[in-house]
Amino acid sequence: MPYAEADAESWRWFDEGLGWGRARIIAHGDELVSREIENQIDIWFNRRKDGEPWAYILGWTFWRGRRFHVTPATLIPRPETELVLESTVQLAMQIGAKHVVDVGTGTGILGITLALETPVEVTATDISEDALTVARKNAKELGVNLNWACGNLLEPVIDTIELVVSNPPYVDFQDEATLQRELSFEPRSALFASDHGMEVVTKLIKQSIEKNAKGLVVEIGSGQGKHLRSRAVRMGWQTVDIRQDIAKHDRVLIARR
Repeated sequence: MPYAEADAESWRWFDEGLGWGRARIIAHGDELVSREIENQIDIWFNRRKDGEPWAYILGWTFWRGRRFHVTPATLIPRPETELVLESTVQLAMQIGAKHVVDVGTGTGILGITLALETPVEVTATDISEDALTVARKNAKELGVNLNWACGNLLEPVIDTIELVVSNPPYVDFQDEATLQRELSFEPRSALFASDHGMEVVTKLIKQSIEKNAKGLVVEIGSGQGKHLRSRAVRMGWQTVDIRQDIAKHDRVLIARR
């Protein structure tokens, strides 16, 4: 881990883990800490040394200014997924969607945030009951009500579907050896997909058109945009756009009928 990154994370240990902000540390930095706190920091250090992500050690992380519980049953929310949220809000307004299905909700960041920041009704699905347990807990603590369904992609949804949003697995299995060590702690089923990472996204594109959804917003991997756009058009989506993130990597597929 580069020095600057390690320094920033060490501050998070004190701020998020112990509730000690910079002002307190600066004002009382020469005071001895208790043995209990020393032991706690030793435990954190050893777990991080083994590569375990800080969010799992802490048990929660911030996303879009809100605190979300995370466990090894869920992916850790990432800033780039905000582009998915923003694209969904925009498309929902364009097509007049009143109901959004969040597929593979994980911690619930997309569905819960949509329910908090827009007037749409949200149904959240996941193939993992453990992930749904985390998402339900987050929704309850953030004071929002969602509909929940356990199953693969859109299979458990029986209601009319207007708009689908998802951050599905899209990492190519062949890239596993090149990934950060921290990712080995995250659920493989939520990260990796066959067909060069595009299998699950392709299935969701197909299911969404079969269920007569008016729109689809899905996070994708770098370099997948051209292939997935072509597939979506062949399946019947009339308008398909690819949005790139700040690093100019393909990040979001947006489809309309």
